[in-house]
Amino acid sequence: MPSGACDCHTHVVGDRVAYPMVAERHYTPGPAPHAALLEHLERNGLERVVLVQPSFYGTDNRCLLDSLERLQGRGRGIAVVDAQCTATELADLHARGVRGLRVNVESAGIRAPDALQDSLLRWADRIGPLGWHLQVYAAPATIAALAPFLARLPVPVVLDHFAMLPAATPVGDPVAQALLQLLRSGNAWVKLSAPYRITAGDDAAVAAWAGAFLAAAPQRVLWGSDWPHTDREPGKAAHEISRYREIPPAALAASLQRWLPGESVREQVLARNPAALYGF
Repeated sequence: MPSGACDCHTHVVGDRVAYPMVAERHYTPGPAPHAALLEHLERNGLERVVLVQPSFYGTDNRCLLDSLERLQGRGRGIAVVDAQCTATELADLHARGVRGLRVNVESAGIRAPDALQDSLLRWADRIGPLGWHLQVYAAPATIAALAPFLARLPVPVVLDHFAMLPAATPVGDPVAQALLQLLRSGNAWVKLSAPYRITAGDDAAVAAWAGAFLAAAPQRVLWGSDWPHTDREPGKAAHEISRYREIPPAALAASLQRWLPGESVREQVLARNPAALYGF
């Protein structure tokens, strides 16, 4: 790994009593405490990390913030807040290492384009003075339809998990082309993370999309492990504990070799790009 290598997508799952999950969650993961995160970083030669607020904690960011404090400058956070969050509260989150907000368009149920644009613009206006970005989770078709608007948004936009574009999508597909053009605009970033969310196992197709994103905008590509690899097990009720996906370190290393062939591109994606976006 290059010096300053950063895992840009992880979650920490703390003690159930200290950090209760929201009742309306879609699944229940087992523990993945701070100590296990440190082991993951050490095992994979990673110096820096980005913690992303998971859906099962709602807007209670305490677990993420406590972990950031223990990382002593090695970490940055992506929080989830409600509309009532004040400027003072946002400033406090910034002081504690948060550098962006996660907006789940799908869960919010906002379908009208005008309403969605208004919502994103309101958040952009509030976080812009802090130098933050919006991490947007939405269907590829939604992102494609909003691409011209997102390219002009006054804050950067980060797209998780290969922009959720199914790996089998042809590069000439109109939605795919809109996403690539959005990256070229310079205002959007994409994470090479969680390939299991876009394919059942077509490694070649995933690698091809990694190459397409890098060709479009090498300075706007990030990498994340998605540790600890949350998953809702089939047949499990929302409040039953679902096991994590088993992704051995060797598999992570192999995917990095496929997606980022060459020392210079690995340094760009793993170190320089995260340092620029998250302010390390």
